[in-house]
Amino acid sequence: MNQPLAYVHPGAKIAKNVVIDPFTTIHNNVVIGEGTWIGSNVTIMEGARIGKNCNIFPGSVISGVPQDLKYKDEDTLTIIGNNVTIRECVTINRGTTDRMKTVIGDNCLIMAYCHIAHDCIVGKNCIFSNNSTLAGHITVGDYVVLAGMTAVHQFCSVGNHAFVTGGSLVRKDVPPFVKAAREPLSYVGINSVGLRRRGFTTEKIREVQDIYRVLYQKNYNNTQAVEIIEAEWEATPERDEILQFIRDSQRGIMKGYFKSN
Repeated sequence: MNQPLAYVHPGAKIAKNVVIDPFTTIHNNVVIGEGTWIGSNVTIMEGARIGKNCNIFPGSVISGVPQDLKYKDEDTLTIIGNNVTIRECVTINRGTTDRMKTVIGDNCLIMAYCHIAHDCIVGKNCIFSNNSTLAGHITVGDYVVLAGMTAVHQFCSVGNHAFVTGGSLVRKDVPPFVKAAREPLSYVGINSVGLRRRGFTTEKIREVQDIYRVLYQKNYNNTQAVEIIEAEWEATPERDEILQFIRDSQRGIMKGYFKSN
């Protein structure tokens, strides 16, 4: 707070041990938690709520006005959790009256030049690689990885522990625990490497794999597959999470991969 070349609005609430580098601008109605570092040439606009021990790299714009013609200067928020790293030139827009907020969960890494639009809800421990883009009203679960240059269509959902390969266009919902690749985006297996890293047992990984075989490799439609999975598998958190995701999907889930002739 003793940086004379940064501008901090008197109405901003900044913890005492926050470090603010030169040429950064912090607007009114901003709250920043302890231990956070804000690099040079960062702009933090009204409605930002930033947690503890975050790192925000140069050129980022946090809580910018939504790029939505329906937005009429309503009082909305951008909420960023603890231990979040936001790399160079990331843009995160605050919410509209749809959800009233944009949220980034704890322990996320948002790499350079990513864009997160209004009303997105991002879970914990996610990694968005360079130039990944989320349109408005998107929901992303925990431990999701979006590889570089991924673009997600508005109103889509991405389930917990999903992995989406680089350069992908996400037009449909991506269920939990899967790997998604190719064009159009398709199921190419489960995210077994990620699941092992997070402590899933071999038996649990096999259960998830077998469930998705019914959904994607047995030529059933989604309704038939859901009925079979519910009838033939005992209730577990993973089985129930997959079934609930499919039932809740508004845009429909992505298809399985079929090689063209």
